Amino acid sequence: MRLRRATAVGAWIVLGLGFSSRGQDLPPAFPREGATQVLDNAWGTAWDVTWAPNMPTAMHRHAYDYVGVELVDSTFNLTAPSGQPRTSSLKKGDCYFLPKGITHIEEGLSSNPPRHAILIDLKDSRPPSPDNTTGYPTAFPRDAAKKIVDNQRVTMWDYTWTPGQTAPTYFYEKAAFTIFVDDGQLNLTGPDGKSEVRVFNAGQILFTPGGTARSEEAMKNAVHAIIIELK
Repeated sequence: MRLRRATAVGAWIVLGLGFSSRGQDLPPAFPREGATQVLDNAWGTAWDVTWAPNMPTAMHRHAYDYVGVELVDSTFNLTAPSGQPRTSSLKKGDCYFLPKGITHIEEGLSSNPPRHAILIDLKDSRPPSPDNTTGYPTAFPRDAAKKIVDNQRVTMWDYTWTPGQTAPTYFYEKAAFTIFVDDGQLNLTGPDGKSEVRVFNAGQILFTPGGTARSEEAMKNAVHAIIIELK
């Protein structure tokens, strides 16, 4: 289902929804009301976005390639510069990549709860990808990780940590944003054996620089997340 929905989001682009030659005359997607900046570094800016029902945004242009992860089931309208609205639905945990230049009005239709997602603008600078000389396996691919998106900018993985699951040490060859879909606790352990139990809430983001090695173990319940590897 997530793979099909990721493809459906891409279909908006194929259908021509949301590109404009006059994008320079429009405001950027962010900042705006309902969007809170929750992370900013050299590689991306993350926004926690809630769409109040029946409150359309201004027509705006996304100035960056961006990725998104949905935190609830929702229905919404997208209106292209041509003025033709298109109604779409997404499920909690659906994820997608969209290229810079998308231009549209966004209007949430769901109210209980309203549409809620994490969107990350990907900056033009590319992070370094250190060679793996540690002998540890690379973080991805790994068992049970589903590849959802793979293109010139990112690889996006859908992964769930299960309590009691073996926790090998992995090497993050690529910098990565992890967006948590569910609440949960992970025990993060470095190669030196030092451990830290971290509590993550749905919508929280963990940035992992390339070159990091660690094991990750779910503590009390399964922890579902989308991992965005940067290229």
